[in-house]
Amino acid sequence: MATVIVTVGLAFIGYLATYLNGLRLAQRQARLTRVNEQLSDFYGPLFALMEANGRTYDAFSEKYARPDGRDPFRHETPPTDQELAEWRTWATTVFIPNIQSMRDVVVTKADLLIEEEMPHVLLQLCAHVAGYEITAARWAQGNYEEHLSLISFPGRELREYIRDRFTRLKNEQARLLGHNRIAGRNR
Repeated sequence: MATVIVTVGLAFIGYLATYLNGLRLAQRQARLTRVNEQLSDFYGPLFALMEANGRTYDAFSEKYARPDGRDPFRHETPPTDQELAEWRTWATTVFIPNIQSMRDVVVTKADLLIEEEMPHVLLQLCAHVAGYEITAARWAQGNYEEHLSLISFPGRELREYIRDRFTRLKNEQARLLGHNRIAGRNR
């Protein structure tokens, strides 16, 4: 009788261990799926668009820099008509479409946020885009009185936010896959 109880007890413990291990693996797989989705559909596209936009803006600033090295919009001397015309071309061709794409990611994929609430910096991005859409609509009507969005672009804060979340998720992805990763670099 004792051997039957021991056998049944061991079988139950084995079943319980198998069940708990399967549950743990299923939870890990679900977390990995979520992290992959956050990277591929939200933070990855935001990171790529932000980096592309920043590098393109740096190229614009370098190409149209004043003799002291500052771009025309960060200078005490106002931009010339030619500089403003170039700005409108760059803005309508590159900058506004990029930030609209960033806004669209935020609006359509907000369920993939790490945070429980919409971060202020993402709301600021959305407002900045809306401000530029008004400015661009005025340009289309031939009104060139304004050349910037009414709401400032949260460049540094947005770049830090996106880079931090992207790196954090890449590290978690590597951990879930069993790889050692720290700050975006293999060990």
